[in-house]
Amino acid sequence: MSGVEQPGRPAFQPPRYASPPPPRGPEQRAVVIIGAGLVGLTLALDLARRGVASVVLDDDDTVSVGSRAICFAKRSLEIFCRLGLGEAMLAKGVTWQHGRVFFQDREAYRFDLLPEAGHECPAFINLQQYYAEAWLVEACAATGLVELRWKHRLAEMSPRPDGATLTVETPAGGYVLEADWLLACDGARSRVREALALPFTGRAFRDRFLIADVVMQAEFPTERWFWFDPPFHPGQSVLLHKQPDDLWRIDFQLGWEADPEAERDPDRVTARVRSMLGPGVPFRLEWVSVYSFRCRRLERFVHGRTVFLGDSAHQVSPFGARGGNGGIQDADNLGWKLAAVLRGEAGEALIASYDAERVPAAAENILHSTRSTDFISPKTPAAQAYRDAVLDLAEHHAFARPLVNSGRLSRPAVLAGSPLNTPDGFDHGAGPGTPAPDAPVAQEGVPGWLLRHLGAGFCLLVFAAPRPLDLPPRVTPLFITPEPMRGALHDHSGLAAARFGAPAVLLRPDQHVVARFLTLDAAGIAAAHDRAMGRG
Repeated sequence: MSGVEQPGRPAFQPPRYASPPPPRGPEQRAVVIIGAGLVGLTLALDLARRGVASVVLDDDDTVSVGSRAICFAKRSLEIFCRLGLGEAMLAKGVTWQHGRVFFQDREAYRFDLLPEAGHECPAFINLQQYYAEAWLVEACAATGLVELRWKHRLAEMSPRPDGATLTVETPAGGYVLEADWLLACDGARSRVREALALPFTGRAFRDRFLIADVVMQAEFPTERWFWFDPPFHPGQSVLLHKQPDDLWRIDFQLGWEADPEAERDPDRVTARVRSMLGPGVPFRLEWVSVYSFRCRRLERFVHGRTVFLGDSAHQVSPFGARGGNGGIQDADNLGWKLAAVLRGEAGEALIASYDAERVPAAAENILHSTRSTDFISPKTPAAQAYRDAVLDLAEHHAFARPLVNSGRLSRPAVLAGSPLNTPDGFDHGAGPGTPAPDAPVAQEGVPGWLLRHLGAGFCLLVFAAPRPLDLPPRVTPLFITPEPMRGALHDHSGLAAARFGAPAVLLRPDQHVVARFLTLDAAGIAAAHDRAMGRG
């Protein structure tokens, strides 16, 4: 068969989850999460790993459909390793590090995203969002602390100084749920955001894009390919990614005037794909969607005891794989803080630091996404001329390649301006606010990775031989030595010491650096810990 849509069964059959009956009367819960998508489930699992129970409400009874957020960045993978899902994701996902940019009928340049050696997780994997969500559902259920309520739709929400009152609709009737903390992970059309009448700031882009998930056995390498103005789709752009199960995702730029309903027609999509692949490549369409996008956010993410995460708080273009990865970092940031507040270890001022850290991170993502979109889809003759000149130059001149913007790929947020940090005088290594860099280590001769040994609380890395230390409660020391030593991790490559750049480093529960020390000063460490708990 040559280039025709073939019948077949999708590799993944989405599970259908039972809808629990509504409670007989009003309920009160400490934590209620709205939305059982990628971000809401990650947050629920993070809280459960810290001993915090939650109720998760979702208006559907299954995981997401189609590939959607497929690019999981290194930082997201490190977070999922901490939560216990990293191995499954790395085993199933398609690891990639190379990309190519094409202009018209020729290659403009190629790039390599391989991080420096000595990290467990790669720069990126491609994995359909529904796999990650299905595994998250299983992991949440296994904790016994996450109550997943499918087909429980938030109908109304009224904020209170000590939480929120929720009216919930189900197929079997409605009920009232009182939440001490309401965590809105309900996406771009957030009902919580709508109930509070919170406006977005940012830009809407007058363009449309088609996603075609195509099953095929093609000769394309496992790379990210991006075309500007290709012969098979003139005047527009195209993005190609490989996923597991011989599934390929193709994004076609359509232009603002395109009719979304007409563009979803399978025959029309098949013709576009055949024009790209040529007549000799058999394929099958699995999923089709048309989307437009916005780069925008809420001014604040924390509103009393209601907190917004993921697309309910900020939205970016998909080209840099920043949306889902940013939402995962939101959950990573909030989970340990809310757990500390609920345990009585910190005051509610600690939750305010979520705003101080994640709003600037979202603003940075929006800035880069806006620049990417302006380059991909120029709206003036001058912008078009600039873009085409850059692409022409990039083929032969290295200086022009950084100017090509087909989507700056997701990078971890560096929380350099966080009020939880303690400034230091070191001039190299991972400074305060930086996610802890990984490194190969060994424990009693067994090889492993540094991030796997950090635990779920505050950790003080000490690059010296083990000895008793006077540390604040809930701060665990981790000794690291250049030679094998009982009670210490063996930094056999020297990378751990080099990457942190200080004799002692205090890490917070989400594995970000908050302070570095030249000497093991008990008072200084206690002060840094207090500041990191919002008491500084």
